[in-house]
Amino acid sequence: MENWNKSRVTEFILVGFPNLYSYGPILFLCLLLAYLLIIFGNVLIFITICLDTRLHIPMYFCVGVLSILELCYTAVVIPKMLINLLKPRKGIYFTNCLLQIYFFHSLGVSECYLLTTMAYDRYLAICHPLRYSSIMTAKLTIQLVCTCFIAGFLFPAPEVILISHLPYCGSNEIQHIFCDAPALLSVACTDKSVLVLIEFIVNSFILFGTFSFVMISYIRIIVAIMKINSSGGRSKAFSTCVSHLAVVLVFYSCTTFVYVRLRESYSLYYDRVLAVIYTVLTPIFNPIIYSLRNKEIRLAIKRRMCNRTGFSKSVHC
Repeated sequence: MENWNKSRVTEFILVGFPNLYSYGPILFLCLLLAYLLIIFGNVLIFITICLDTRLHIPMYFCVGVLSILELCYTAVVIPKMLINLLKPRKGIYFTNCLLQIYFFHSLGVSECYLLTTMAYDRYLAICHPLRYSSIMTAKLTIQLVCTCFIAGFLFPAPEVILISHLPYCGSNEIQHIFCDAPALLSVACTDKSVLVLIEFIVNSFILFGTFSFVMISYIRIIVAIMKINSSGGRSKAFSTCVSHLAVVLVFYSCTTFVYVRLRESYSLYYDRVLAVIYTVLTPIFNPIIYSLRNKEIRLAIKRRMCNRTGFSKSVHC
């Protein structure tokens, strides 16, 4: 124990993509642009929903919460990634690493539950339109969203506590672009089979449980859409559903590949590539797919722009 205390790792080095180090400034500009798009898109959606009373309904409330969640989710990892692209030494302290894992996982799990809530909301609105307003009340919507965040912040806590008590006495290099549980487990110098099994069970429960609920909801929605008599209305509704499903499938397929595994070893390169997809690309697409393709939100944004510029209704505002 004395030797372990002397050699305990207090700082980790985030290896990232070593072969791309020479392109650091270019990658920094690309990632910075993507991050600014994430911030602009999600802030625009959130402010629009808050200011337009026509959008004060459960569906748009959830969309607004998703925008805030995406801002927090990306803020946990992207600023540090930007700093590391310009620094020769890409270090992170042990405590900061654990905090990054906890908040990243908490917000990720919260997003899984929120996407499930949004799918349930759409299912009620399309499959049970006459009962929708009586079931999906403002009170129930707030309760569901609060439950998403409470469950999201509770589930990763035991995993992070267990990881924090593992001995890290060997290499301090983490083969990832940010601190993540699978990558951190790979550098712990002890038997991790029990923890890997626990992580597998918890992640499987969260990901497969929420994904199954989302898919069942959308399958029922698609069945209901196919019964619409108007071909135009059916095509529009089907296009919206397919867009939502595409974002959901990308998010769940990437996270499932990374977090649902019964082994300690893993593909270092592919994990980092997938991490870029679900931490950078998905947060860019979410405001576009869930919001900017929505006619009501586009009209609300247009009204706000017209009000600010002083145009009147006579110029189609």
